[in-house]
Amino acid sequence: MFTETITLQSTHYKDFQDLYDFTVDKDNFTGAPYFLLHNSKFYGESEENLRKVFEQADKNSPSIIFIDEIDAIAPKREEVKGEVEKRVVSQLLTLMDGLKSRGKVIVIGATNIPNSLDPALRRPGRFDREIELGVPSKQGRMEILQIHTRGMPLAKDVELDKIAEITYGYVGADLNALCKEGAMHALRRVLPDMEAMREDKPIPQDVLKKLIVNKEDFEYALKMVEPSAMREVLIEIPKVKWDDIGGLESIKQELKEVVEWPLKRPESFTKLGIRPPVGVLIYGPPGCGKTLLAKAVANESGANFISVKGPELLSMWVGESEHHVRDVFRRAKQVAPCIIFFDEIDALVPRRSYGSESNVTERVVSQLLAEISGLEDLHDVVVIAATNRPDIIDPALLRPGRFDRQVLVPTPQEKSRYEILKVHTVNVPLTKDVDLKKLAQDTEGYSGADLEALVREAAINAMRRNLDADIVTNRDFAAALKYVKPSVTEDMNAFYESIMKKRKAQKIEEEVSYTG
Repeated sequence: MFTETITLQSTHYKDFQDLYDFTVDKDNFTGAPYFLLHNSKFYGESEENLRKVFEQADKNSPSIIFIDEIDAIAPKREEVKGEVEKRVVSQLLTLMDGLKSRGKVIVIGATNIPNSLDPALRRPGRFDREIELGVPSKQGRMEILQIHTRGMPLAKDVELDKIAEITYGYVGADLNALCKEGAMHALRRVLPDMEAMREDKPIPQDVLKKLIVNKEDFEYALKMVEPSAMREVLIEIPKVKWDDIGGLESIKQELKEVVEWPLKRPESFTKLGIRPPVGVLIYGPPGCGKTLLAKAVANESGANFISVKGPELLSMWVGESEHHVRDVFRRAKQVAPCIIFFDEIDALVPRRSYGSESNVTERVVSQLLAEISGLEDLHDVVVIAATNRPDIIDPALLRPGRFDRQVLVPTPQEKSRYEILKVHTVNVPLTKDVDLKKLAQDTEGYSGADLEALVREAAINAMRRNLDADIVTNRDFAAALKYVKPSVTEDMNAFYESIMKKRKAQKIEEEVSYTG
């Protein structure tokens, strides 16, 4: 029994099942009547509906009122246009203030977007206490898996602790779905044997013995069930490995050190008393593999991957762009370990300058700086950004503690071009007269994308000679070389080299008056 006259709680939640279990447990503890209210039952109707709910709870006190998705009936009044919505919010505030004289009535509000609630609701005397039900830890995931598999016949090769370790970002409902999907996969394996049986006969023991959920079933389920927090932003990571990227060995090693190591071996950084880098900026000419490198390091590190193109976050509406930035980081924290990849970041955070046109840019830069600085105390979120215009990125982002590492991806040297050609011709049948080393010598200044285009053009040339061609010859490559020219000029290479020298010498010139 609650001894307080009133306790008001607002719960932000990621998973309805977790929240429902939480509130039901509290109900069982108090022995109080429980009023579960979904907003759809009264949203858009008159304030009378709210009054009836509170009156019913008062008559049955001590009792609990649970308002699910409270943000739908109590949004910020300055952001809604309808008078009905504003009156409902005012009525809710009045009813909650009146609870002080009504005795033991507990109000629990649930939302996954607490910042959209009217601020008046979050004042002391109304929702006094806010509890965040976050994404479960490894130990929490282990306990949830044990609950959902306790009645399930598991094979000896199923290691729940290993599953708990790799299901970072999964909430209770996700893990429940994972276990169900694993069981369904096991059922599909024995379904042919069951279909041959008559409905009026019991299932034979030899068939029942096959109904065991094994490691393979869970591996299949992991491919089918993803963290619910990632469903709006998660992109499928191409199965790109380091070996699939020709050359660039020193750059690969640097990315391993600043991205892979912190995510795979965080304890090593803790032992040495240092914090790993928060952000990595990859810059260089177009077509040199910046995006491919980011995807490869995400795949190799085994982390969740959120990819965002800079222009996608920009909005003409005041506050929307900053909201999009906050939302990306919020989701990354929920599903950590996670890599956030900002492609074309120069479009999102160009140098700030005076004038009304720069207002959106300044707000976005400030928001991004706040989010990245906030990551310093986290260990499992890394930000990678890619650009081919590092000179126009706001200098405040390039200081220590933000994008600590800035990696130049230049046009490949001869050895790297040979490795890239090997990668792109691995599935292309070549005649013996095709000398990839000679091709590497003849393609000075070609980027990775140029070399890929060269191989493709050679194959198309073979088809021009004979539509049924099944092999590419040296003559095809000679024709392709006349057609495919390097897309990166010497001036462009010199430009990026000068940027790298400035970065190393810490002589980045600031063209604005910002001193943050």
